[in-house]
Amino acid sequence: MIKDVQLKKLNTNLDDRGFLVEVLKQSDPFFAAIKQTTYTETYPGVIKAFHWHKKQWDFWFVNQGMAQVVLYDLRDDSSTQGETNVFYLGEKNLAILAIPPGVAHGYRVLGQSRVGLFYHTTEAYNPESPDEQRIAFNDPKIGFDWTTENK
Repeated sequence: MIKDVQLKKLNTNLDDRGFLVEVLKQSDPFFAAIKQTTYTETYPGVIKAFHWHKKQWDFWFVNQGMAQVVLYDLRDDSSTQGETNVFYLGEKNLAILAIPPGVAHGYRVLGQSRVGLFYHTTEAYNPESPDEQRIAFNDPKIGFDWTTENK
């Protein structure tokens, strides 16, 4: 696993009324002060990748559909520099993913349903000076193959 990245599997508490999932708690070992929460939905077949932050931590929770989430460690001072991690997150695998600054991240929508993604961030978005750097989804340095390998 990439240094400082953390994945917390979530428990679903259900009964005859429905269900409840506690997503992020102050007692989580990776918890940080949240300055913004954003929700996005992405259509089937879309790849949104890659971007990274200099200061900001992201905490991703996919609540709808399924996503292939890809992380790549860009940090020069990291023991896992150049390492790639892949996670399959969504309604069939509820988890929250803590993504540190300097780790590029992106995702691909799997299946025929939209992906719903909540991301909680340690910095509020500033359109005049965004803490966001972009890298193409097919950047040769990362070299990630987004195609599904049939087996």
